[in-house]
Amino acid sequence: MTPCIAQVTTLAGSFADDAADYPAGGCTAIEVWLTKLEQHLEAVSPDDTRRALADRGITLVAAAYQGGLLLSQGEQRKVHFDHFKRRLAFCQQFGIPTLVLAADPPLPNDPQAFGRAVVSLAQAAQWAAAFGVRLALEFRADAFCACLDTALTLVEQCGETNAGVCLDAFHFYKGPSKAEDLDRLTARNLFHVQACDVAGVPREMMTDADRVMPGEGDFRLDPLVRKLKEIGYAGAVSLELMNPVLWSLKATQVTELGMTALRRLLT
Repeated sequence: MTPCIAQVTTLAGSFADDAADYPAGGCTAIEVWLTKLEQHLEAVSPDDTRRALADRGITLVAAAYQGGLLLSQGEQRKVHFDHFKRRLAFCQQFGIPTLVLAADPPLPNDPQAFGRAVVSLAQAAQWAAAFGVRLALEFRADAFCACLDTALTLVEQCGETNAGVCLDAFHFYKGPSKAEDLDRLTARNLFHVQACDVAGVPREMMTDADRVMPGEGDFRLDPLVRKLKEIGYAGAVSLELMNPVLWSLKATQVTELGMTALRRLLT
């Protein structure tokens, strides 16, 4: 498994800042925050960006995230898919193998939502395949696809081999996922993992801002790691923290602490 850090963990810094600070903090595998990359490319060419990354030994292991694809309709759907295709081009340019696809917020009284999501996921996966990119569907506690079991069913029913799931520890523990859902994970359907912890907050009241370093909170992360080892998962395990307190710290400090926490978790 490859420990890496998601750029949202150091949201206050630019893409260029992270490219300098992460290696200094001991991290050369990055989960890209696509908004940072898009803003960076407004001023710096792709070729210069690739050279800077290569000079620092940085690998971009995944990108986050694309939303709005599964349930949107009409003109809104077109806007989301056009944005998605531009981002696929970025992933292809920079050799980013996996794009995290976030489940949409639920629609009230829509019995057709699941079937529509299956079709949309298949279409999105077909587009991604043309760019050499895999899609990792992230279930979210506040989405219509709120648990690991539903995400895995969507992936299975869409029938595309480059569609898999993203296992986010935060949404696994906050939402309705069950321990037995982990039994459905395999090395073939698990494409990406995001790690964090939360301390002293009831599950119903957790927010992204409550995320802390793995091992500093109440989540039982050991069963997740045991499952990863059991199935032979060899992909990235990304530290993903949207904590404003961390955003105010030096990125090198956050990176050092984060890599230490991840290595301790995965040992």
